[in-house]
Amino acid sequence: MNSKHFILAIDQGTTSSRSMLFDQKFLVADQSQCEFPQHFPKSGWVEHSPADIWETTLKTCKEVISRTHDGASNIAAIGITNQRETTIVWERSTGKPIYNAIVWQDRRTAVLCDSLKKDDFEALISAKTGLLLDPYFSASKIAWILDNVANAREKAQRGELAFGTVDSWILWNLTEGKVHATDATNASRTMLYNIHSGDWDDELLALFNVPRSMLPVVKNSADDFGTTTLFGSPVKIYGIAGDQQAAAIGQACFDVGMMKSTYGTGCFALLNTGENAVASKNRLLTTIAYQLDGKVTYALEGSIFIAGAAVQWLRDGLGIIESAEQSSALAAKADPNEEVYMVPAFTGLGAPWWDADARGAIFGLTRNTGPAEIAKAALESVCYQTLDLLSAMRADWNQPQKTVLRVDGGMVASDWTMQCLADILESPVERPSIIETTAMGAAWLAGSKTGLWPDQQQFASTWECQKRFEPKMEKPLRDKKVARWNQAINRLTAAPQKV
Repeated sequence: MNSKHFILAIDQGTTSSRSMLFDQKFLVADQSQCEFPQHFPKSGWVEHSPADIWETTLKTCKEVISRTHDGASNIAAIGITNQRETTIVWERSTGKPIYNAIVWQDRRTAVLCDSLKKDDFEALISAKTGLLLDPYFSASKIAWILDNVANAREKAQRGELAFGTVDSWILWNLTEGKVHATDATNASRTMLYNIHSGDWDDELLALFNVPRSMLPVVKNSADDFGTTTLFGSPVKIYGIAGDQQAAAIGQACFDVGMMKSTYGTGCFALLNTGENAVASKNRLLTTIAYQLDGKVTYALEGSIFIAGAAVQWLRDGLGIIESAEQSSALAAKADPNEEVYMVPAFTGLGAPWWDADARGAIFGLTRNTGPAEIAKAALESVCYQTLDLLSAMRADWNQPQKTVLRVDGGMVASDWTMQCLADILESPVERPSIIETTAMGAAWLAGSKTGLWPDQQQFASTWECQKRFEPKMEKPLRDKKVARWNQAINRLTAAPQKV
């Protein structure tokens, strides 16, 4: 048994960095969180400062470690989970980024992706990576940086530059430039990694003109990622997984057919398909759920770009609420006779539409429509989008699927929203006792590797449901609402989006 008592989980997200300390009973012993600025240099562009990402990560780590008995010497290992697809390129010699991090939400490479689609490359890319040809993923972002930063391509050809998703950037800094690596889940989101052969794909590297020398070593999700000495005592880094895969692990979705949905800035649903990499016929993604001891477990994934971000818009854009927590109470006051539907395509539509040019719209407005009805429409839009994802998954997945959806993320604290979700899905929804499942998943990877935490089966047995939401809405009303949502989507996607 490991004599150390804690696992440190680094959860680096789109709007903030967090560090969470878990004890041997899987409980959060301490945590620290720090937001950082978002940069929008042009319409459709979203950037972060890589320095902000690292500095807020380091700050939160130091804060929880400073409050820990015996400090870093009492930490058995570190696990990292991160916003996926976000792209950073830096100089190997100095560790300095050559450009801001281009965030997963960024759409600047839509023209490049459209050009490759017209040249019929999407089928090739999907067959190798399980992904669709979209600006969402890292490959086109790397190409943009190399083509638009002075001397970048020449430096890359000389082997002077390193690429990484956020996990690799944090790992590089934790190990002071000694380790340039990633795990299979993050590699599978770059559009450069062959998820079947388990290696970077030379044909795709040539297509996007990305030198192989830039790329990190790909490891298991629970693996030896090196040691950090930044906190006084040396601490091993034993786990890495992209945030959505980490959430599935934290929800103990280890069995084939299990599904989780995470509600943060966006919404991401993952269905465990085991050893079978299911090719979607409904424009979902085939991705790596996790890789342990060299064995790959696959998943079907549906990605919604706007979930909690719609609530942020109610607060910051419209000013009709002062805090996100107020949205549910406001929605509950809505006139039930008002039929307002919001399609929150602020940055395009994700699965299963993948329409980069779509933009948001609200349908059904009347003179009686007010803040309550708009808040209700925003929360309901998340539920309708989840239904669209699950319907696509059921069409792709011809094996038994668990009928219960496990949920996590900031939005699931709202009973009103979760009841609405159960009603629209016509399926039970379970909220776990610990909703910080993303950090929990990273902690399990590191904790199981170091021996402090149990194996999959024992860990799964500790999962607890805090509240279960059963469908209550009468079917005729539910079917009517879903039909109206489909009308709204069809109107939006059918309408011309460019002036």
